[in-house]
Amino acid sequence: MHHPPPPAPGTPGGPGLGFVLGTGRCGSTLLFDVLARHPDAGFPTNLDDHLRRVPAPLRRLGTAAHRRLPPGFPPRRVRPAEAQAAMAREISPMISDPFRDLLAEDVTPWLARRAREFFAGRAAAEGVRHYLHKFTGWPRAGFLHEVFPEARFVHIVRDGRAVANSWLQMSWWRGHLGPASWDYGPLPRSYAEEWHEGGRCLVHLAGIGWKILMDAFEMSRAGVPARLWLEVRYEDLLADPRKQVDVITEFLGLPWTTDFERRFARQPISAGRAEAFRRDLTPRQLAVLDRSLGHRLRQLGYPA
Repeated sequence: MHHPPPPAPGTPGGPGLGFVLGTGRCGSTLLFDVLARHPDAGFPTNLDDHLRRVPAPLRRLGTAAHRRLPPGFPPRRVRPAEAQAAMAREISPMISDPFRDLLAEDVTPWLARRAREFFAGRAAAEGVRHYLHKFTGWPRAGFLHEVFPEARFVHIVRDGRAVANSWLQMSWWRGHLGPASWDYGPLPRSYAEEWHEGGRCLVHLAGIGWKILMDAFEMSRAGVPARLWLEVRYEDLLADPRKQVDVITEFLGLPWTTDFERRFARQPISAGRAEAFRRDLTPRQLAVLDRSLGHRLRQLGYPA
């Protein structure tokens, strides 16, 4: 007798599905690493990108090792990952590397089926009640909410000046090639005028990139029911990790167990570089970012 497949995560009747979203260099990796230590949570790992098929026993062994081993040990270990190569291969490059944010209107039946199979297969292989995934860059929440109507979204926000400063130090940041070749598409007219009038400074461009993504997050949030969206500031996470992670786990439906408490206690969370942008940038560069980002920073509660 043929039995229908179980409901996919993030759909009615299926396991819980949670997405950690952020601009990149915003603290999302730290948060994802902490949440992945919860015994009820499954997650993709770097094995997904390196192997076309990860057998269920190996998948469970890898995630279990991450939960049990101290953070950072051993250096070459199985660890949580965005699995961009796996998503491009098993869903579509559209979801892993879009030139703009993905919206509900971009969902086709073919894409929806492949996305559900991607997450359902992994959750089933791990035998977990909750599955977590991380996206950086474009939020893609409109697309994801259309496919997974019960999925929950945790958006981690960081001071845009810190994000811009960090992007400038990353080898993968393509802003040095200008807006014609970077990852965020052509500049909206108002931002293009602002950048040209400011002398086309690359520090300024990094700040504008943050604004472009934050505009996309604002639009995405408006299209997702409030009960499914949680916004957390990275700086608040650093200041009081226990309180913020407690709020996040409760939102995701992950109970705070003694097992998770023990693993959480081993996670180093340091505020050491929270304000590194004030040391790494010149006063003139900081002034450019303050002028460009000031309104959005004040909206988010940052002094500007």
